[in-house]
Amino acid sequence: MVPEAGSLPSLPDWVRYGIWWHIYPLGFVGADIRPSGPREFHGRGLDSIADWLDYTRDMGVSGLLLGPIFESSTHGYDTLDHMHVDVRLGGDAAFDRLAEACRDHGMSLVLDGVFNHVGWHHPAVQEALSGRADGPWAGLVATHPGAGGRPELDVFEGHGGLVDLNHADPRTAAYVTRVMNHWLDRGASGWRLDAAYATDPAFWRHVLPAVRAAHPHTWIFGEVIHGDYAAIVRESGMDSVTQYELWKSIRHSIQTDNFFELDWNLTRHNAFLDAFTPQTFIGNHDVTRIASEIGAHRAVLALAALMTVGGVPSVYYGDEQAYAGVKEDRLGGDDDVRPKFPRSPGELSHLGAWMYRAHQALIALRRQHPWLVNARTEKLLLENRRYRYRSASADGREAIVVELALEPGPSVTVTDPADGRTLYHYAG
Repeated sequence: MVPEAGSLPSLPDWVRYGIWWHIYPLGFVGADIRPSGPREFHGRGLDSIADWLDYTRDMGVSGLLLGPIFESSTHGYDTLDHMHVDVRLGGDAAFDRLAEACRDHGMSLVLDGVFNHVGWHHPAVQEALSGRADGPWAGLVATHPGAGGRPELDVFEGHGGLVDLNHADPRTAAYVTRVMNHWLDRGASGWRLDAAYATDPAFWRHVLPAVRAAHPHTWIFGEVIHGDYAAIVRESGMDSVTQYELWKSIRHSIQTDNFFELDWNLTRHNAFLDAFTPQTFIGNHDVTRIASEIGAHRAVLALAALMTVGGVPSVYYGDEQAYAGVKEDRLGGDDDVRPKFPRSPGELSHLGAWMYRAHQALIALRRQHPWLVNARTEKLLLENRRYRYRSASADGREAIVVELALEPGPSVTVTDPADGRTLYHYAG
């Protein structure tokens, strides 16, 4: 059921008040992404992230959003076994230790579910290529006749190493349900569904009810880059999708000195909030770093926009330290935006401390105004290089005013319209 405009969608409190630190684990621990020999553990596992939980909590974050952690051939999205944590990340025991550390810190753990496709070497793929129709993986991968009658596979976006699952077969739905419940039983709180834009939303209607029956307080959102967001949420039964439109308009409007683009998109964002609560971000594992795209000081404006509009926001690891990184369209082109992190916060360079403090302040501002999760915005002043908007609670009773400016230099000012108090100010 789509909620009425102005009402707060039903969200568990851990989500409604949640802010996530998004990590790409294989990069974070320095694992060998493209091993030339056997995949091996080199002494630093998934549980080493526990050493960063105080740092994360002090930033104001309430949970971890992890990239893929399951057994895979290379980068994590070519899965070999959904039921086990990658040996390069220390295996299942490392997950258990991290989950326990998160519970001790009062933090939630959201996992990346790669259920649109699997790696070429997944046993279901090899079974399908063998032509066997009665094996334990029957139905998970579909084939079609190729040259000479040999079975051929459908692959994801032309990537030969990523083989599409057969979402039309109920056995695939049963398998995915089993995987999702297994890790929720083991300590996860929710799921990001990778490449959800490529999976028929009807598939999730067969999966998610059984997951929610076992875990009624879970939260499940899909990676959707394009398409009708509200319809996908409605037809799939997911709680939310990634708000790529907002991501693009925040960075592009600041990059091109054109706040008209951001204002136009926030109007669309208001409409999305009438149907669901979007998952919002200004950085992730698939895009060039915000600091590289628009400059570190302008990136504070992007962060301010993220933290003062509706949605459930995430911060991509390293952005809070003004990390740079450019994504390139080549083999290994993601490596620059998926870096290894030091073993402990004490090993970080002091050069990014100012950006960390900006994250602390703007996340604190959001926590002081928890109604922002479902806030609607309206423009008060709109120019190419200056934009002032009002973010108001869904019931209209509370509000803040945000002004973003690009001249004479990048600046942000957030005020309380009731008494004119300055709640946050930054001038780069």
